[in-house]
Amino acid sequence: MSDQLLDHAANTIAVGSKSFAAAARLFDPATRRSVLMLYAWCRHCDDVVDGQELGFNAAPGAALSHDDAAGKLAELREQTRRAYAGERMRDPAFAAFQEVALRRHIPQRFAYDHLAGFAMDVEGARYETIDDTLRYCYHVAGVVGLMMAAIMGVRDARVLDRACDLGLAFQLTNIARDIVEDAQVGRCYVPARWLLEAGIPPGEVALPRHRAALAAVAARLVDHAEPYYASALDGIADLPFRSAWAIATARKVYRQIGIVVKRRGAQAWDTRAGTSKAAKLRLLAEGGVQALSSRLGRSNPAPRPLALWQRPGAAGEAAPGAAHAAAV
Repeated sequence: MSDQLLDHAANTIAVGSKSFAAAARLFDPATRRSVLMLYAWCRHCDDVVDGQELGFNAAPGAALSHDDAAGKLAELREQTRRAYAGERMRDPAFAAFQEVALRRHIPQRFAYDHLAGFAMDVEGARYETIDDTLRYCYHVAGVVGLMMAAIMGVRDARVLDRACDLGLAFQLTNIARDIVEDAQVGRCYVPARWLLEAGIPPGEVALPRHRAALAAVAARLVDHAEPYYASALDGIADLPFRSAWAIATARKVYRQIGIVVKRRGAQAWDTRAGTSKAAKLRLLAEGGVQALSSRLGRSNPAPRPLALWQRPGAAGEAAPGAAHAAAV
């Protein structure tokens, strides 16, 4: 059963996230297994609530009604509770999650914080300001960074902040890349104030006549991600080397997607923005150099900028300088 779980998780990431799949190969085998298990659960929860399969619509009109989606979300919360209680999990995604959550001591509140992001979709949350958007980014991606960090043995609140920042940067990049695709299914995570300032009326985000204005909004999102990418870089030296290499590479790959979106301008959504295999190989090498150089001549890291959005719950965690817990 253990090998079947790993095969299921590996297939999930290969189809659902080619960008992260490339970087995930750099983890040591034990860490990679846990990372894949966690990703499989995150992908499964997202698909269940959206009526999708590996991030794609399973069939025309597959999106669930509000009541059906709310019911599915309640089931996910209950299964998560049972997983932490040590009950037998029949669903492969939850069996995988149970293994990693209990073995790597992922705080239960992180899992529920992640599910709260799907609840925001179910309830049709609106995002008036960039802080509203960042709150959504925290739930769907920032807290995934926290869970990934837990897998790597991180317990230091300062390093957890940096891991969360990387998730925030990833999601801001994803939002910029997927603005039109999201709008076509009735979702918009871009701050409404930004759209108003750009002259894009609500409900018209996906219309081709707004592409030039939308390109400026997307560029603004990409620019807003930059200080979070920079903050994340300061946490890489605190990770085991292979994990540092994987995370440095993922950071470079996702950041490059934002660069592509910004460079394309009004043509950003003609085809899905991404990175070629050749570019991924180059970024992989650069990530290795970055992971290594982060360990050479390191001085005390700079404080996290106060202007950055602060994740909830940080005050109750280990103070900076606390010992990292060893991975089991």
